[in-house]
Amino acid sequence: MQDPLKPKDHAEAVALYRSEIIGSLMHRELDRGELAEALADLSKQRFRPPRAHSPRTYSVPTLERWYYAYKTEGLEGLRPKPRKDKGRARELTPEQRQMLLDIREEHPSASVSLILDTLIAAGRIDKEAISATTVRRLYAEHRLDRVALRDRTGGKVRLRWQAEHPGALWHGDVCHVSPILVGGSVAPVRIHALLDDASRYILAIEAMSAEREVDMLALFIRALRKHGAPDALYLDNGSTYRGHTLHLACERLGTTLIHARPYDAPARGKMERFWRTLRERCVDFTGALGSLHDLNVRLYAWVDEHYHRTPHAALFGKSPAQVYEGYPHVTDNLDERKLRDALTTQARRRVRRDSTLSMDGEDWETDLGFLAGHLVTVSRCLVTPNEPPWIEHEGKRFALHRVDPVKNARRPRPACNLDVAHEARVPFDPPKTLLDKALGRTPRDGEEE
Repeated sequence: MQDPLKPKDHAEAVALYRSEIIGSLMHRELDRGELAEALADLSKQRFRPPRAHSPRTYSVPTLERWYYAYKTEGLEGLRPKPRKDKGRARELTPEQRQMLLDIREEHPSASVSLILDTLIAAGRIDKEAISATTVRRLYAEHRLDRVALRDRTGGKVRLRWQAEHPGALWHGDVCHVSPILVGGSVAPVRIHALLDDASRYILAIEAMSAEREVDMLALFIRALRKHGAPDALYLDNGSTYRGHTLHLACERLGTTLIHARPYDAPARGKMERFWRTLRERCVDFTGALGSLHDLNVRLYAWVDEHYHRTPHAALFGKSPAQVYEGYPHVTDNLDERKLRDALTTQARRRVRRDSTLSMDGEDWETDLGFLAGHLVTVSRCLVTPNEPPWIEHEGKRFALHRVDPVKNARRPRPACNLDVAHEARVPFDPPKTLLDKALGRTPRDGEEE
């Protein structure tokens, strides 16, 4: 069944309401004087206007005006007419209105209340001449409100857009939710997620206690292993997503890294809509949890059992799983070796005199004592974060291990070479040279003796 026919706006609803009051008079044959009596009777009755909470009466002149307007123009004649000077600050002179507009043009960050307080204090506008609401309407009429001022071209035009097919574009973002109590202390909760643009399918999701670049990379690696590499990755402009490692990994994978415009949340509407649904249907009902594991298993169950199976309005009634799984995906071109190559980072470090170096905030030790004091190339694979870094020297890899000062205190040191009977290949004896000079003999004479 179709929806009932309704007024298209409030003005039409008011016109319909007025026609119901005087409509009975339009079909009556009224003699001279009978119209005035009928209008007088109507003026004593009480009617409830649209959106009103209490009934009211109307005067005879008002009813008479409605009668003749309805008779000559029909329903259109009963529509309320807006004031032509509405929002134009009638109490202000044209010079004062222009002054308000010029101030907003030159100082777009100044609030309306600040502008009015300043002008009133300076005596340039009377306190009772205009209200803040009227000034805001004046600015909105001239497209000088805060929304329009964000884009000096007169407002940003937004269009509904979507990637061509699943796998073409991934969204990545993090959502802050209420902290949890772990071991008697409050721990923050950050939910990281990757969403496919064309299907709204959740590729990976996990609740963590931080929002570092390494946390985002761990989620990204999990999605890459299962779904392959996307054509483009669309991320927020925060520091979590602007690291050199993530940029380099995307370049190696052939994925275009895109960052959203700062302070433009509507540009990432698909991700924001998912966060809203996640809060309303899952996170707000998790209650008091004692660990991130408890929250994660609830997130996985909600995504797999509800979100992926529920028809999505933007997908014309299809579910995210139907759209994503219905498109062929090629993941064979990204094997483990290629993934490790893409996520391996190198850094130049100087080995300290005690054969240690610093990497990612930790101290590591090498058994190659001859490298002490030298600059070396240290590599680390982010695919397996627990794997220790290694030194690349002369085409070979030498693993590093964490420094253990207590263990090193008991480790034997290599013995010094004290073989004094060793024959030097090149004669070199500075004290003997000075002795020969003091005795007046040549080195050859001294060698003969």
